[in-house]
Amino acid sequence: MRITSDILPVLALALAAAALPASAAVKTEVVEYKDGDQICEGFLAYDDAAKGKLPGVVVVHEWMGLGDYAKERATKLAGLGYVAFAADIYGKGIRAKDTKEAGALAGKYKGDLPLLRSRARAAFDTLAKNGRVDAARIFAIGYCFGGTTVLELARSGAPLAGTVSFHGGLATKDPADAKNVKGRVLVLHGAADPYVPPAEVAAFQKEMDDAKVDWQMVHYAGAVHSFTNPGAGTDPSKGAAYDAKADRRSWEAMKAFFAETTK
Repeated sequence: MRITSDILPVLALALAAAALPASAAVKTEVVEYKDGDQICEGFLAYDDAAKGKLPGVVVVHEWMGLGDYAKERATKLAGLGYVAFAADIYGKGIRAKDTKEAGALAGKYKGDLPLLRSRARAAFDTLAKNGRVDAARIFAIGYCFGGTTVLELARSGAPLAGTVSFHGGLATKDPADAKNVKGRVLVLHGAADPYVPPAEVAAFQKEMDDAKVDWQMVHYAGAVHSFTNPGAGTDPSKGAAYDAKADRRSWEAMKAFFAETTK
């Protein structure tokens, strides 16, 4: 299904938690876990007042590495009744200092799909083992580089209930692996994103169709790369910019996708 639609600062984690419903008692904690010999440092958020096992969401960061933006999104998800785990793909203490370094780090993982998939699966497994989580209802969402990552996690055959990419790259070296996708897929895409050209979109759609994946793709008119992140600025001519309308609409689309999938 294709839908076409026509700077706020990033909220501090404390403000994000304060804006949650009064019934929510969101707790956050840093969680160390390992992928092979690599120590990673993720961020867990959950409603401490919730009863029973809850659906989980793996949240994967943009190309700069795990930071406040992904943590804030995880905290918001906890307020919606999910146990959210912001993954650390690069490893503990490894964060890009600038866009040049971010490009090198992201390129390393995108160029080595077994490594990227393994690092994402380590985060998934960590969340699945959490006693608060219903392991049969785990989703993965990602932003930009993170969108690419969660799609590769799905292609690897991880038992995800659903996968959501926000302005992520859609290309893969192994399109035939789409046959391994277990759950539904939702792609939230800026219609004017210069970094994900129409040919890449078309190839992704064919890949999903060939594998008979239950997929949806929403295009937001005028939105470019990084449209959910206020830190991207407000100048679309640069190729990456915040779009408040697309941010709001894509978050609501994700919520509806989750609700439908967890019925």
